[in-house]
Amino acid sequence: MNDALATAVAVERAPRARVEQLQLERVRRVIALISERVPLYRERLGRAGVRAEDVRSLADLRGLPFTTKADFRDTYPFGMLAAPLEDVVRIHASSGTTGKPTVVAYTRRDLDVWTEVMARTLLAGGVGRADVVHNAYGYGLFTGGLGFHYGAERLGAAVVPISGGLTERQITALRDFGATVLCCTPSYSLHLAEEAGLTSKDLKLRVGFFGAEPWTEGMRQAIESRLHLMALNIYGLSEVIGPGVSVECPERRGMHVAEDHFLPEIVDPVTLQPTPPGLTGELVLTTLTKEALPLLRYRTRDLTALDPGPCACGRTFVRIGRIVGRSDDMLIIRGVNVYPSQIEHALTQIPDLEPHYLLVLRRERALDTIEVRVECRAETAAAGEAALGALATRAQRRILEVVGLTAEVAVVPPKTIERSVGKAKRILDLRAEGEGARNS
Repeated sequence: MNDALATAVAVERAPRARVEQLQLERVRRVIALISERVPLYRERLGRAGVRAEDVRSLADLRGLPFTTKADFRDTYPFGMLAAPLEDVVRIHASSGTTGKPTVVAYTRRDLDVWTEVMARTLLAGGVGRADVVHNAYGYGLFTGGLGFHYGAERLGAAVVPISGGLTERQITALRDFGATVLCCTPSYSLHLAEEAGLTSKDLKLRVGFFGAEPWTEGMRQAIESRLHLMALNIYGLSEVIGPGVSVECPERRGMHVAEDHFLPEIVDPVTLQPTPPGLTGELVLTTLTKEALPLLRYRTRDLTALDPGPCACGRTFVRIGRIVGRSDDMLIIRGVNVYPSQIEHALTQIPDLEPHYLLVLRRERALDTIEVRVECRAETAAAGEAALGALATRAQRRILEVVGLTAEVAVVPPKTIERSVGKAKRILDLRAEGEGARNS
């Protein structure tokens, strides 16, 4: 471990007074930066009459404006940048709500910070030079794959950059390359185990880092019993940095937030007022060290609780609990963020389809799937099954282009999908076991 990383790791165990003083110094710098360079923040902070020097304690954050995902959409693609484009060395993007992606950018220093927090994430599970890291998170515009990749390389581990999909190849690589660390979504790890009938005799895995979708303690137990490893929960989001915001330590009593880089708050999603520690609310994050795209009080929409109590591991950074849901209607299917409005946006671009649709969610062999049932126009239905099949193929292709997700599409005749009085029922969730189907 180099000196810079060793210093960063030491901060995780610093006294709370030191951590909070560091946060205050950095949040003041962030406010000064965005007031000068980001028109959206300059206007909002000016309207609130707030300058950097007015923030005398972390409690003063309560009076500052929030940032939302809509701000990315309204300033698309680069209106949120606080650095000139010539200083940007990487651009990533995630799904947006209207067909436009949420664009995020990184300076060289931002990438160094991301690499550092990802190295610390992996260190929480004891990853080091002797490890082989099987990285099955997606590479490309999605932030997951490259985040884990560079974090593991910083530690000197050997990385297998296999990305997602092609399960047979994944199983062969896990066996033949002797992977000791698995990085992927929790549902995909179960899929790997079930497809191959893997046992502890087949593999050398000892720890896994699972995120990008909500998962339960029951799923953790299933993963650990089938893959014979320690399963650690991680959390991150592209707008803030990607993975690396928080991770469980081996105590597994919540995910420690990298508080020297990200300042967490929990607010009531309705009143937007702070909630006491231990009560569930919406997670709000302020970036403390980002150069290209700093964020002030970003509303993640993720619901969790904050635990500031001491941890047996010795880290003093606060912990967040499992993400128990969202304050909006976003779905997460196989690690891809999906909004019903995105799918509606894709479907309405196809003239032969009617704007009546239903999303059917199922869980098949530990993987979530989505079926899109959508009505067609009467003349298309009269043309026969071949016409319906061709239209379904067009719709599937358009959903993949807009959302980045391969969905099963069933084109059905007019008046097939149930109508509702008031809010339309867009989702039929059949994933829950032992519970009735949920409509929303």
